[in-house]
Amino acid sequence: MEAGSTLANALRLFPKTFDDLYSNMVEAGETAGILDTILQRLSTYIEKAVKLRRAVLSALIYPVAVVVIAGGVILLLLWKVVPIFATLFAGLGVDLPLPTRIVIGLSNAVATFALPGLVAGALAVWGLKVYYGTPNGRMLIDSLILKLPLLGNLMRKIAVARFTRTLGTLITSGVPMLEAMDITARTSGNAVIEKAILRVRKAVETGRTIVDPLRETGVFPNMVVQMIGVGEQTGALDAMLQKVADFYEDEVDASVGDLLTAMEPMIILFLGVVVGGVVISMYLPLFSLIGKLAG
Repeated sequence: MEAGSTLANALRLFPKTFDDLYSNMVEAGETAGILDTILQRLSTYIEKAVKLRRAVLSALIYPVAVVVIAGGVILLLLWKVVPIFATLFAGLGVDLPLPTRIVIGLSNAVATFALPGLVAGALAVWGLKVYYGTPNGRMLIDSLILKLPLLGNLMRKIAVARFTRTLGTLITSGVPMLEAMDITARTSGNAVIEKAILRVRKAVETGRTIVDPLRETGVFPNMVVQMIGVGEQTGALDAMLQKVADFYEDEVDASVGDLLTAMEPMIILFLGVVVGGVVISMYLPLFSLIGKLAG
C-alpha cells in the first residue's frame, strides 16, 4: 500500500490468508467509500461461517470417534484376549459352538493379516483422497454425500446456508452479481452445489432471472427458490438471501441435534451387539463344559 497499491490488491497477494470473497468485498468497499461498513459485514460473515463449520464438525466428530474407538476395542479383543481363550479351549478339548469358531477364525485373521490390512487401509484412504482431488471424483463423492440417509439432508442444508449467506453478503457489499456468483460457487464446499451455481450464473449472464435457473437445477429446495424469487421481484434479493441463510443456519443447528440424538442409540446398540457377541461367544464353551461337569 505504501507503494500506491489499493488494500484489495494488497490482500490479493496473500490468497491463502485472504480469499476471493474477502478481497472482492474490500475492493467494493474501497470503491464505494464504505470500507468500514464492509469490514463489519465481513466480520459478521466470518463469525457465522465459523459457527456453521462447528456444526458440521459436531455432526461428524462424535460418530466417527465412537466408531474408531469401538473398532480399536474389537481389534484388541481379537488380537490379545481371544487367543488366550482359544489356547484354553484347545487344551481342554472342548467342542466349540459355531459363534466361538467364527470369533476364533476372525482372531486368527487379525493376527495374520494385521500389518497388511493396515497398509491396505492406509493406501485405500490415500487413494480416496487422490481420487477426490480429481473433478470426476469430487463430483461423484459429493453427490453420494448428498444422498446419504441422515447426513445427506444435513449437508444439503449446510450448503444452502453457505450459498445464501455468501451470495447475500457479496451482493449487499456491492459486488456485481456475476462475480458474486463465481465467488459463491468456488466457496460452496460441494461440487454438486458449485456446478449448479455456475449453471445459474451462465443463465443469468444471458439475461434470465435467477429464480428459474435455480429451480431447474433441482438442487435447491422449493422454499429457497420461492423466497429468492420474491426477493428478486421486490428488489430486496440481498435481504431475502440473508433471511434464508438465518433460517437454514437455525435448521442446521436443529438437524445436528436430531442427528446426534438418532445416532446415539444406534451406536450403543452396535457396540452392545458386537462387543457383547465376542464376549458371549468366548464363554459359551465354558458354559457347556460346566454343564457337563455338573451332569
